[in-house]
Parts: sequence; C-alpha cells; structure tokens
Amino acid sequence: MMDLTPDRASLDPIEIASRDEISALQIERLKWSLGHAYQNVPHYKQAFDAAGVHPDDFQSLEDLAKYPFTVKQDLRDNYPFGMFAVPREQLARIHASSGTTGKPTVVGYTRNDVDMWANVVARSIRAAGTRPGDMVHVAYGYGLFTGGLGAHYGVEKLGCSVVPVSGGMTARQVTLIDDFKPTTIMVTPSYALSILDACREQGIDPRETSLQVGIFGAEPWTNAMREEIEQAFDMHAVDIYGLSEIIGPGVASECVETKDGPTIWEDHFYPEIINPETGAPVADGEMGELVFTSLSKEAFPIIRYRTRDLSCLLPGTARSMRRMQKITGRSDDMIILRGVNVFPTQIEEQLMNVPALAPHFQIELSRKGRMDEMTVHVEAAETGKGDQSPIAAAAAATAAADLVKRIKDVIGITTHVNVGQSGAVARSEGKAVRVVDNRQKD
Repeated sequence: MMDLTPDRASLDPIEIASRDEISALQIERLKWSLGHAYQNVPHYKQAFDAAGVHPDDFQSLEDLAKYPFTVKQDLRDNYPFGMFAVPREQLARIHASSGTTGKPTVVGYTRNDVDMWANVVARSIRAAGTRPGDMVHVAYGYGLFTGGLGAHYGVEKLGCSVVPVSGGMTARQVTLIDDFKPTTIMVTPSYALSILDACREQGIDPRETSLQVGIFGAEPWTNAMREEIEQAFDMHAVDIYGLSEIIGPGVASECVETKDGPTIWEDHFYPEIINPETGAPVADGEMGELVFTSLSKEAFPIIRYRTRDLSCLLPGTARSMRRMQKITGRSDDMIILRGVNVFPTQIEEQLMNVPALAPHFQIELSRKGRMDEMTVHVEAAETGKGDQSPIAAAAAATAAADLVKRIKDVIGITTHVNVGQSGAVARSEGKAVRVVDNRQKD
C-alpha cells in the first residue's frame, strides 16, 4: 500500500492547534449553542428549566454535565420539525432516518450547516489519504439517509471527482471501478465484502484495481475486518463515524497514517463518555456511552445527545483533537443470551479467525421452551473445489466446530453454527442486518 500521509501544511490550522486553543473555541461555541437551543427550541427551554439550568450557567467545559440529555425519543416526540431552531423556510435540506422502530428521526440543515458538513467530510476524506483531483466512488445510499449526500458534498468540497453510484447493482459497481479507476471508495464495510465477491465472480483481481483508500462507516466493524479488506484490495481501510442526529458522516474519521481510532472534529462536535447506567461522565480512557453536543449547527442544535454507541475517548495522535476508540457496538444492539452480554462485533472477531469461513454472517436468535438459543449463519470460504464434495462438507463441519469453540472460549456462550455455501447469507447493499430475533415476545 502507498504511503498517503498528508502534508501538514494542507491541514486546517485547528487540526494541529494546542489543546488550550481547542478548549477555548469549544467554550465560546458551547455558550452560543446552548443559548441558541434554549431560545429557539421549545423542547430545550422546557428541559433546561425542568433541570434548573440556564445557558448563562455554562462557564467551563465541566459545566456541560449540568444540562439534560437528549435521546432519540425526544426527536420522535417532536416529529417532524419541533426540534428545529430556525423557521422551516430557512432549511436548505431535510434528512430522516429509516423509522424502522417508529416515526423517522427528522433532521434539518441551513445553507451554513450544509457547508460546515461538507467541510468536515472533506477534512475526513483528506485524513484518509485522498487528495484533491482524485476520483471517489460513493456507494453509500443516497436519499433521506445522510450517507450518500453527506459523502458527495465532502468529495466535491475537497476538489475531487465524485462518482455517485449509491448502493445496489453490485456487478455494475465492479464494472465502474474497473472502467473509471477511482482511487477511493466510500461504502459500508459489509457492502465492501459484497463488492469483493462480485470482483472475484467477474474474474477481476481486487488487488489490481485502482483503489488505494476505502472509507468505511455506518456500522461497527472490527480491526480483523479491516485487515481482511486491506489484504483483499491492497488498499488502506479507514473508519469514518457519524450519525444523522449529530450531522451525518464526518463527525470523526481515522487518519491514514495511524489508523488508531477516529479523530473527533472537536471544533464542531463536543464529545463526552458517560456511564450508560447512571449517566455520570467518566474520565477519558474509560469505556462508556458516547454523547455529543453540536457547537455550530444552526437548524438542528443537539445538546448532550446519547448516541448509544460504546467507546472511550483517547488523546490525539495524528491530530491535536481527541480520538474515539473504534465503536465496538451499541448499548441497544447488545444481545443478552442466558445472562451473557454479546455484541455482533464479538462474533465477527471470532469468525475472522477461522480461515475456512467467509466473512459474511448473520445471527439468528430463537427460543426453545424457556431457553434462548443463538445460531450463527456463515458461509464456507471458496476453496476452488466443488461445493458439494465430501471434502468441502467435512471442512465445513470442522470450521463450524472451530467457531463454536472459539465463541464458547472467548465470549462464554454456546451457539449453533450453520455453514452454507457462497451466497447463503443475505448480502447488504447498505447497513448489514446482523441480528434476526425470532424469540417470542412476552
């Protein structure tokens, strides 16, 4: 892989500013953001008043802990536009979540917000090793989902050529990569595996493509998955983080020279880590739930939003701003199986240690009598031999037993493993559906 470390002269000055300079900017912007939310969003005025706090009470970064949290239900209760701080006529764009568990979460942007968003995404893409003039293949979904258009505007802001492919039609994705020769792809890690499979089906060596950088986000993925993708494509794989409630992609991004967790763009998004049970802030370096407050958003200010993502805050390395540890899972996607807490990324990590199995998987939860059971559906890796041969079947059984043992030894739960042939596990064209819960509801 090429050395894509950026020239420090190309960085925004705030990226390499002192911690004192960053903190001073954060205090100034937090004062504005708290006041803006309180004065213009009825929900925040009511919440602040109920908690006995006022924007004028904020004088130091430690004071932020006095203010109430915002949770997703608050956004749903104020559907569609109740959380906006500007008149609807001043909105340049509206995005929304899929709404799979209720009303969609609606977010809005002024023209200044869209420009700020493009800037932080451009900063993220540059941190990944992409340069002005490069071509970027955007395979995130377009539409109400923030991924596609968020990436698109950032690519243009950096001065790159954008190929707005969106998700789906995987064979065409491979054809365009082969024909157009982009240097960078922006895509979910699970869909990158689908593109990898399609390359091989078309007889294209993924290591011989033009891709030098993959910018992956929208779902948790492990360092083992990073290594798999980097080896398969001979490219750098970096993590970009974001969620629509905060801005979309571009809240944080890894730097290609370190790949040690996404750097949070702290000049626009203030991070905290809290104990998910008590809500109390924890020190940098301690694991907990990630909380964000926006510092410069006009249309949709967000105060102490509980993301449900589990991480910790770490000192800056390639940049002065703090890093977050790669997301290991979400407090609301944690599986509790017979009293043991399990995250899909833990299953993925063990799967990646079994060479005879492909990296595609799905977890099925079921209930037999009073006992919950987990079945991990996986695929046999391609061996070049007939799929139905006795050797392939024996190897699949051995691989299944290996994975069962690894999960038991490391995670502490007993599972069933079902090994299918290539294509047995449903492919994702966006975020992967990792867990199918068929347990009877009480």
